[in-house]
Amino acid sequence: MPHTFYAPDLTTPLYTLPEDESKHAVRVLRLTAGDAVELVNGRGGVYQAEVETADAKRCRLRVVQEQQVPRRAYEVHVAVAPTKNLDRMEWLVEKATEMGIDRLSFLRCARSERRELKLERLHKIAVSALKQSGQAWLPALSELTDFTSFLPTVASETAFIAHLEEGERTPLSHVAASGNTCCILIGPEGDFTPQEIEAAFAQGIRPVTLGASRLRTETAALAAVHTVHIARELQAQ
Repeated sequence: MPHTFYAPDLTTPLYTLPEDESKHAVRVLRLTAGDAVELVNGRGGVYQAEVETADAKRCRLRVVQEQQVPRRAYEVHVAVAPTKNLDRMEWLVEKATEMGIDRLSFLRCARSERRELKLERLHKIAVSALKQSGQAWLPALSELTDFTSFLPTVASETAFIAHLEEGERTPLSHVAASGNTCCILIGPEGDFTPQEIEAAFAQGIRPVTLGASRLRTETAALAAVHTVHIARELQAQ
């Protein structure tokens, strides 16, 4: 398999890698003129290319073939309250990107221990996972938003809240394939407050369960992504 590079601003058959990527390509991967590589732009574009100039500061590539990979027929959107330990959010971004997620939003809830979040490193992790997994579409990462401000931004008929309070909840697998999009809200380590749950209900967002186990925040978010994909696959059979 050829090595993959991220080229979000590719517009012509010639593309020069940034200096850090050029150094990695020439000095670490030891690519030379004529070697085959792959470029992805994160928006469905996949390009087969070859090294034209193997320069450690400005490695130039020439595109020889291009393909546009269409988006899947449905959107997977998870809105999650970031954990205090940022490593666990980095793990989630990596694994959700590998599995295939379209949007990952971050919620500031009443019980959130992390009140601020910088997306720059998370974006880099998503790009790395995109290249490693062969995905063509980079997920959108949304800034940390207050829970109450986020609720009106989603379509209530295809939005669901996974909480641990008592009450009737539908398995996510039973409703995840009901529309063209699916948004699942995952709370912080202390769960959503009763007031937040009621606010979601007032917006028409329905309660769901991810199973009998009590899952960590990042595990629940990844389980939600997987559940949506499985539900869609079963529907298509």
